[in-house]
Parts: sequence; structure tokens; C-alpha cells
Amino acid sequence: MGLRTLLTIIGALVASLGVTMLLPAVADLAWGNENWRVFVAASFVTTLSGAGLWASSSGRVETLTLRQAFLLTTLIWMVMTFFGSLPLLWSDLGFNFTDAIFEAMAGFTTTGSTVLTGLDHRPPGVLLWRGMMQWFGGLGIVVMAIAVLPALQVGGMQMFRAESFETPDKILPKAGQIAGGMSVAYVVLTTLCGIGYWYFGMPPFDAAIHAMTTLATGGFSTSDSGLQAFAAPGIDYVAIIFMLMAATPFALFVGAVQQGRWDRLFGNSQVQGFYLVVAVVSAFVVVALVSSGQFFGEEAVRVSVFAVVNTMTGTGFTSLDNGSWGTFTTFVFFVLMFVGGCTGSTSCGIKIFRFQVLARDLYQHVSRILTPSRIYIKRYNGAPLPDAVSTSVQSFVFLYVVCYFALALALSATGMDVISSLSGAATSISNVGPGLGPIIGPSGNFATLNKLSEWVLIVGMLVGRLEILIVMVLFVPRFWRS
Repeated sequence: MGLRTLLTIIGALVASLGVTMLLPAVADLAWGNENWRVFVAASFVTTLSGAGLWASSSGRVETLTLRQAFLLTTLIWMVMTFFGSLPLLWSDLGFNFTDAIFEAMAGFTTTGSTVLTGLDHRPPGVLLWRGMMQWFGGLGIVVMAIAVLPALQVGGMQMFRAESFETPDKILPKAGQIAGGMSVAYVVLTTLCGIGYWYFGMPPFDAAIHAMTTLATGGFSTSDSGLQAFAAPGIDYVAIIFMLMAATPFALFVGAVQQGRWDRLFGNSQVQGFYLVVAVVSAFVVVALVSSGQFFGEEAVRVSVFAVVNTMTGTGFTSLDNGSWGTFTTFVFFVLMFVGGCTGSTSCGIKIFRFQVLARDLYQHVSRILTPSRIYIKRYNGAPLPDAVSTSVQSFVFLYVVCYFALALALSATGMDVISSLSGAATSISNVGPGLGPIIGPSGNFATLNKLSEWVLIVGMLVGRLEILIVMVLFVPRFWRS
């Protein structure tokens, strides 16, 4: 399996994570909070562990094989979650090991579900660390979606294969090239988002954390009330704009800026489909809210678009309790949990391009039934759509549905009610955050769940974030054979 290469990469990432833990320590120290010692200790342990892994492998890095890429991707999220949980476990938060792992997994997978209450009174270092975990996780997801998944041919991602990226043995160098451009775009958009929040009245510290979780489409906040705690329409509009941008392929942003090809951004089939769904669904929600007399005018439009974008992108900010808006809107938001944004973004869910591929497959099938002699060539973004991509997408969606019902069944077996089980499974595998109902809904929290339920949700978050197949292939015996 070539463990030396895997240990080198993981060790370098863990050591880097340990160094970043000093930033929350500085924040606590600046606020005069004694919790800075926890982050210094966690930084020391994490950095030393990462350096030890790197040294034990002699710092050796070779080209990755297909099997190594599958294993490495899963191990990175598991190992980073473990070390990221240490500051939460050692801080005075009342966390046990399960709670700390749950919070860290929700952070790195950008899910946004939380077992932490009383956010308004928590140490600044803890709040900053939660935002940083989501921000790191969002960047890792973008790089994975652009550099790794296309080579692994997971869920139809092979049709997004970058130029000069034809074989798995080129994963590492190509990932390094792609990560540079993605990182710059990610940092710039995060900075602009933070400036926008600050301009409309959010304190600089809160603006920085919310900017990180907005671009990561994660949803962690510095207040139990989420963005509603700041009560400014301008903040809602900033969140909407940057959630939409975070759900748009980052590679298209880089191409548009570097090459001036803005036509490729706005002419992309996936981007057009995403914004069309947002517009149509938002219009239906506006009509429903106005008809029920709950909101009117500009406020109805704003809260509707915010709720739709917030759910569809998987950001999961707790703002208004949309669970109380009626049966129709509750059903709409439940469905939106599965949809997601565009591939190559930080958003979650099945992704828009897979629904578009399924629609083309269905159209082709119906056309063959009506006119058997007709030759219909499926196309996506103007290029022929190979049957291998269709098969891969169909397999992914089937496994997605199977995993969803398996998670829902497992959650119900742990004692959760039907609504919480169904929405909990959806919000974990789609990495959204809040579910439905009074317990885990927008106005609730995951803190009251038993530990077994938390572990089921932890597995769901990991499987959903890593596109299911990356994790499932590790359980195939042939994967481990020479």
C-alpha cells in the first residue's frame, strides 16, 4: 500500500494543523481567557505527532496509486478530526470524547450540526477554532473535488477531469498545482465576505468567523441565535451572495479571473441549473409565506431566499425557524437538503450536475421508447456524455439513497423519533446542519441526543462528505489484496 507516502502526507497536514492551533490561543490570550493554555498544549501534541509521522516515513513522497488515493482521502478526514477534537475535549466545555469528535467531524465536513450550547458565552478561542475547522474542511473539499475525485472516477466526477490529468499517478503533482489557485480564490472570497459582514455592523471577530463558515458552507456561528443575533438585513444579503458564490465551482472563478473567460462561468450548464433551481424554489416559498400572512414585501423575499440558499448549499445557519412556516415549506426544505450545489464547490448534497445527468438519461430512455430508430446523443456542456459517466452517476445516487435509509433506520433504532431520524439522516449524509422538528431543528440542538445517535451521525457526516464510494470501497476485500 506504500504507507510511507501516506504517513508523510498525513504527518505534514497534522503538523500544519497543530501550528494553526496557536491562533485560537492568541485570541484567548488577547481576551484574557485562561483557555489559551489548552490550545498551546493541543498544538504541542498535534505538531509533535505530525512531525513524528513525517519523520517515521523519512519524509518520503512518491506518486500515489489509485488505492492509496482512496485510503489517504478517508484517513485525512479521520485523523484531522481526531486531532481537531483535542482542544474541544480539553477545554472546559463539558464535552466527553463522543461530543468532541462529533463537533470536530461537523467542523471538518462543514456539516454545521453542533452539540455546543451557550455559544454567546464561550471562550473566543473555541469559537475561532470551530470556524477554522470548517474553513480548512471547505478548502480540502474543493481540492478533493477538483484534484482527487475526477481521477478516482467517483460519482461521475471523471467528466470534470482537469487537463493533463489522465491517470491516477498524477494525483499529487496536479493536486499541488490546483490547490494554489483554489486557495487564493478561497482566501480572497473569505476576506471580501468578512468585510461585508463588518460593514453592515457585525463585530470584526464575529465577522471573521462567520466569513470562514459562510465560504465553507458550514454554518457554525458565534451565537446560539446564528445570524439572527445581529438583526441586520444587510448581513442576510451578504450571507446570501457569498453562500451562492461558495456553491459555485471555484475552478470557474479562477479561470474567469486568470483568463478573462467569464462566459465559461455564466454559460456553464451546472451553474445555470443551480441558480435556476434557487430562483424557482425561492419564488414558491415567497408565495407560501405571503399567502400565510407570516411575511410581506422585501422581508418575505429576503427570508425566503436566505432559507432556500442556506439549506440548498448545506450551510445550515440557524436564523429564523423555518420549521414553523407550514407543511409545504417544511417539505421543500427537506427535499433541498439532498440537492446541494455545484461540484468543485464547498457545498454538499447529491450535486446539481448529477440531477442533470439523470435527466438526460431519462430523456434518452423515453426517446428510445417513442422512436426506437432515432439516434440520440447525450450531451453535457456541449460535449458528448459517455455512458460510463451515466453509470457512475446512477450508481452513486442509488448508494446515496440506500445509505440515507440505512442511517435513518439506525437512528430510529437508537431511540430517535421518526421526524428526527429522517431529517437527521438527511442532514448528516448531506452535510447540512440543522434537521427538522423541535429537537434537532433550526431552533434545537444535537446536544440532547444519546451517544449512540451521535456516532451514527458522525459516520453519516464522514460518508456523505467523502462522496460515499471513497469510504465504501475500503470495505471491499479485494481492495486490500496485493
